[in-house]
Amino acid sequence: MTAAGAWTLGLALVYTLALILAGQVAKRRAGRGDSYFVGGRQFTALTVALCVTGLFSGSSFIAILELSYHTGISSIWYGIAETVQILLIALVFIGPFRRRMVVTISGMIGDRFGRVARGVAGAITAFTFPMWSVATAIAFASALYAFTGLSIHVAVAFTALLLLLYLSSGGMWSIAFTQTVNCMAFLLMLLVGLVAFFITPGWSGFVAAAASHPESFEMGAVGLPLIIAWFGTFIVNVILAQATFQMAGSCQTPAEGRRGLLLAALFGIPLILGAVGFGMAADLVLPDQKLGLVAVPLYISQVLPAPLVGVFFLGVWACTLGWAAPCQFSGATSLGRDVGQAINPEASDRDLVRYTRWALIAMTGLMIVFGALRTEQSAWWNVLAWTLRNGATFAPVLGVLLWPLATRRAVHAALIAGFLAGIGWYQLGGWIPTKYFLGVHPVWVGMSVNLLTLMTVTLIETAGTTRFGATTDLRRRVGLGFLAASVAVALATGWGWTWLHSNGMSGLAVFGALTSLSMATFLLVQRADDAATDVGPVEGHTSAVPVRS
Repeated sequence: MTAAGAWTLGLALVYTLALILAGQVAKRRAGRGDSYFVGGRQFTALTVALCVTGLFSGSSFIAILELSYHTGISSIWYGIAETVQILLIALVFIGPFRRRMVVTISGMIGDRFGRVARGVAGAITAFTFPMWSVATAIAFASALYAFTGLSIHVAVAFTALLLLLYLSSGGMWSIAFTQTVNCMAFLLMLLVGLVAFFITPGWSGFVAAAASHPESFEMGAVGLPLIIAWFGTFIVNVILAQATFQMAGSCQTPAEGRRGLLLAALFGIPLILGAVGFGMAADLVLPDQKLGLVAVPLYISQVLPAPLVGVFFLGVWACTLGWAAPCQFSGATSLGRDVGQAINPEASDRDLVRYTRWALIAMTGLMIVFGALRTEQSAWWNVLAWTLRNGATFAPVLGVLLWPLATRRAVHAALIAGFLAGIGWYQLGGWIPTKYFLGVHPVWVGMSVNLLTLMTVTLIETAGTTRFGATTDLRRRVGLGFLAASVAVALATGWGWTWLHSNGMSGLAVFGALTSLSMATFLLVQRADDAATDVGPVEGHTSAVPVRS
């Protein structure tokens, strides 16, 4: 074991023991029920900001660190897309979701569509969350491998077990305590990384590389299809960001949650920029490494003394915990609270907390299995998880928010069809991270099937009992606008198919047309016995009646 490896491992162990003790302190505040799952709704804006910064910025740092080593400055689009997601949640959705007292997205689906929907949505959600956890665990495991020779698979298993130790005690209060400490470690990591950057390659060497390595400084080097997939996935994920809503929803008021999210978007900017710079610096100093997450620790260890190397990778460990801990806990909440409630509707708050603690053990096992399956391309695990979870729950959530007509059977079918479509498309493409079957990313396929299934099954089941109309004039205006948009996007897609497909945008275009058609259907197709306005020419005034949802 190298000196850098000893410092890295030693600091990580001491740090984790401190977090486990914090979990025991949090246990005194966790209690049961809402206190365990959402901190008793007592978080301040700063607590929310630190929780969300630990979640998103830690994850972005690791994903961008690897991407920037291979694709240069264009990896910044990943961080920009994730920041857009946080801003949209803050400005549009945290208020309505907090007022609904949402704990989980799968629980919200179950509240509207019943026990089977709650159980299926909870199980699918729980299955995907360990994928997000393993994506960041791979980063620290790669550092341990580089310094100590310890197997990456063993290091991922070690990470999963440590997460289990401190999460099972204090629930959401454990998240609050540990995310605060993680953000302090982020700051130390950035400072140490800047020291390494300005030593080698230095600012002058970095600028000179723009001439010798121009491909690393091209904003589109990562490829337009992947950039589109990032933005599309993050934007769609806005209404499905369960871990974020669970943390931000733990706030005292919706306004506190909004301020916390805006602060988190601001706090994340230095981490995004730092990850781009450090990954590119590693590429300049140690090019041609297969794994970017192995190249970065080797670069840092060549430039800095062992204690500072240990501090830097303590920050990477904090990034791992900052993302993986909320993911494991939120997935366990879906499995324990939602699936448990679906199986046992009479379960008490104490029972649901116990089920969730058992679920954390299952999440740990899944994380270890996923880590054994693939240890490269950590960002790929993130996108796979979004594809499968969003492909299952996107349409049902829209049904909860916008379409009273949606039926339970349609939601059951949409959950299963969207999930299987995403997996099936990956299988047809050979599970290759950067190449997709027929050149279409699975995320668009899964969500398109999800939407189409919900609409089709609902309209078949309600045939003869519906009418084309709207309950308010405003709903009519918006619905007709979406209908016109769906026709326009469909025509543009057909006309420009060759260009769209060759640039990786055909899947997005079809999904855009289908989403617009779905929104028009949700707004304009109502029960026949509902009071509805005639869908004719829009008159020159807007009804004062609020939109029904």
